[in-house]
Amino acid sequence: MTSHETWTLDLNAGPIFLQIGRNVRVLLARGELHPGEKLPSARDLAQRLGVNPNTVVHAYRELEAENVIETKRGLGTFVREDAPVTAMRKDLLYNAARAFAEEIGRLGVPRDEAVAILEEVLHAGETE
Repeated sequence: MTSHETWTLDLNAGPIFLQIGRNVRVLLARGELHPGEKLPSARDLAQRLGVNPNTVVHAYRELEAENVIETKRGLGTFVREDAPVTAMRKDLLYNAARAFAEEIGRLGVPRDEAVAILEEVLHAGETE
């Protein structure tokens, strides 16, 4: 596996094992992690993140149950060749959009104004 510097945790953002799973999904959605690619061992990732190896094992078990990764005895843990990358990407985008919609609702911003600002921000990102 290549060195992904995007393995990050926020100790105030909920269960660590869920954050590890989300990191894997985000890396896949971004194309920084690919089907067939080997993941770090639970011990190595735990050491890198400063967490208990059992936490990483828990995250890996959840991802395995979702058919995102698979463990090959004696070889390690790998992203499945048939990992649902497109569905994960759509799910991540949907969650981000839902959070944005909830925030504009709390602010009482009209939909057309919120969409215009989103388009402005997206356009600004294209020029950077």
